[in-house]
Amino acid sequence: MEAPRPSPLKEIVASLDRVMLGCVLALVLWGVLCVYSAGAGAQGQGADLALRQALWLALSCAALFLVAAVGHNGLLDAAYVFYGLTLVLLLLTPLLAPRVKGAQSWIPIFGFRFQPSEFAKISLILMMSKFLSRNPPLTFRAFLAGLGVAVLPVLLVLLQPDAGSALVYLVIALGMLLAAGAPLRYLGGLIGAGAAVLPFVVTFALKEYQRMRLLVFIDPMRDPLGAGYNVIQSRIAVGSGGFWGKGFMMGMQSKLRFLPEPHTDFIFSVCAEEFGFLGAGVLLALFAVLFCRVIGAGARSRERRCKVLVAGVAVWIWVQMFESIGMSIGLMPVTGLPLPFLSYGGSALLSLFIALGLVQGIYAENAKYRSVVHVLL
Repeated sequence: MEAPRPSPLKEIVASLDRVMLGCVLALVLWGVLCVYSAGAGAQGQGADLALRQALWLALSCAALFLVAAVGHNGLLDAAYVFYGLTLVLLLLTPLLAPRVKGAQSWIPIFGFRFQPSEFAKISLILMMSKFLSRNPPLTFRAFLAGLGVAVLPVLLVLLQPDAGSALVYLVIALGMLLAAGAPLRYLGGLIGAGAAVLPFVVTFALKEYQRMRLLVFIDPMRDPLGAGYNVIQSRIAVGSGGFWGKGFMMGMQSKLRFLPEPHTDFIFSVCAEEFGFLGAGVLLALFAVLFCRVIGAGARSRERRCKVLVAGVAVWIWVQMFESIGMSIGLMPVTGLPLPFLSYGGSALLSLFIALGLVQGIYAENAKYRSVVHVLL
């Protein structure tokens, strides 16, 4: 008698990288706790923020399974369509989005705020994966062509203005070019040219508040009650946690509202204050395991475009984690980038889960290939 075939859902779940999923769920659930604690101060919004983040988590998990089930091939085939739609959305964002804290990045839809720049990272990764697999950046002309794919979204995001996301786009593009085989001398030359024009950019292109952020990065006490206030309060929160931390819901920097934007930009400071150096170490360990699993999925793939795609996702998560944690402890300038999986924000969480769905699809396809080879051998 033939054994009953497992349901499609069980087949999908069985083919996924469960270690990767476990790390991601642990990070997000930890983030929900920190969001609840960060919002539970004078305004008492902790429960509302945590509930919303939990709902976004449920939607994001459904999106991950859907993307993994559909597979990466279909989405890569439609990369040009997604890229074009993204450019249109980024072009419309400054026209439709209200100004919030100096930026026009969120479009209101049915009571929610939708941030196109987060989903543009997915379309950029898909577009560059497809383009670089067909046009390897082995010559300087091909290298510039690949880099040109990222120029349009970078310019459109700068119009919002959102320099943090623009920086992420550029780093993603450079990482994918390197993964596609671009010679190091091209990357070195580009970085050198960027360093040469940096003084002119700081002097003439940046707004006054952006220049002040760079200055207080070097010396926060230059403007302790203005641009340097965020960094100073964040360092106090991180340092006051000590080794063991003050305990869940016991962080005074966020409860007394000394720490600005504790549930988004400075969620790591909340985590470090309440869970201490030990908790921060565990958090970094979870990210390290996640990176290893993501990179491993790409390294085992047989297709160039899959390797490049996974490299883009890994660089995306890494650069935002590095910048977000770095700005919380004063090692990087304040850019407002969220900490992946922990910071409050539906668009950021959903886009990350869609990206991991692509990685999981590549992992599942490669696992099936290895199983067939094992049977044949």
